Amino acid sequence: MNLLRKELANGMTVLMEKRDLPVTSFCIANRFGAIFEESKIKGIAHFIEHLLFTGTEKRTHEDISREIEKKGGILNAYTSQEITNFWFKLPTEHLDSGMDVLIDMLNNSVMNKEKFEKEKKVILEEIKMYHDSPRMSVMEEIEKNLFEKPFADLIIGNPQSVSSLERDFVFNYFKERYCPSNYVVVVVGGGDFDKICEKLENSFEAKEFNFKHQEVVRKNAESVEKRPGIDQAHFVFAIHAPNPGSDDLMALHVLNSYLAEGMSSKLFLEIREKRGLAYSVRGDIQAEKNYAIYTIYVGTKKESVEEVKKLILEGFEKVEEMTEKELEESKERLIGLRKVASEESSTVMNELLFSELSGKAEDHYNFEEKIRKVTLADVKRLSKIDKYSTAAVVPSD
Repeated sequence: MNLLRKELANGMTVLMEKRDLPVTSFCIANRFGAIFEESKIKGIAHFIEHLLFTGTEKRTHEDISREIEKKGGILNAYTSQEITNFWFKLPTEHLDSGMDVLIDMLNNSVMNKEKFEKEKKVILEEIKMYHDSPRMSVMEEIEKNLFEKPFADLIIGNPQSVSSLERDFVFNYFKERYCPSNYVVVVVGGGDFDKICEKLENSFEAKEFNFKHQEVVRKNAESVEKRPGIDQAHFVFAIHAPNPGSDDLMALHVLNSYLAEGMSSKLFLEIREKRGLAYSVRGDIQAEKNYAIYTIYVGTKKESVEEVKKLILEGFEKVEEMTEKELEESKERLIGLRKVASEESSTVMNELLFSELSGKAEDHYNFEEKIRKVTLADVKRLSKIDKYSTAAVVPSD
């Protein structure tokens, strides 16, 4: 696949995978996320993400969403540890209109005081929502058990840190840290690349801000929260993963494919099909520029948590029995899933973005080649773990 790339004079990086399709996914990401925050202002990047939807000098909140949605499009955003990303997906004929909306949001946000206070309440409710969902809550706890603060503080923040944020401080924080030198634009679909670059060049004045992220300190811990009003126990097993972009991370993808991804994976068969201990068994790898973790989630009975943990540890040990045939099957599964997912332009948009963040976007297209190079010895070596973290949210009854 031919990836177009251009570094604009104002500092922006623009990437485009050209597709002859009537739909285009487009994003503008700022290299600013939760990893840059101190504990006392944790959640400010996520708060800013919300606030940019509340209105600009010429568009109300309703105008911002309506201009995309009335054309059949999707408008959204998210905040991660490393970036805040604003994106849309639209019929290609309306690409220019979608760009106008994002450019206006980034250049002309007003952060009205009344809207600011209302959005603060919204985020405080969002924090409650995550906590009240035991499956979401246990994923928050595993992060706390894998890292020291402030990295271990949640991306969304907490009631104290969010409540303490004031409008003028947040607005100035936004004005300083949102600048073209830290923007990465990814386009997957149709449109004229040169015209897209010209529009972005003319819409953003050159400006720089140098970020320094908080130190990422690893640890390993285990926790159990007893919670009333739930019937199922939610359990997560986790290890620190190899650095993003490394060959070992590719080997971990193969290990997960074999161990905990899909209904034919070893742990799914052992925990669910053989013993009936769970409905859901799933492994996942989260990796950005400065961290990577591997988690295995299981929803089970309170009485079965220790047995599930024991089976997961035994599953890692039994990887030593993995054969060359099983290695190739695990690789084919990964490669096939990547090809199936590539139909979705917004998925590829995000994959290109995070590849650029960790190294260079072009690495995205080397996935199959890197997976093919993984050896059985690589996978078996990674399966030998001596440190891990766990978190469980279980019924208190």
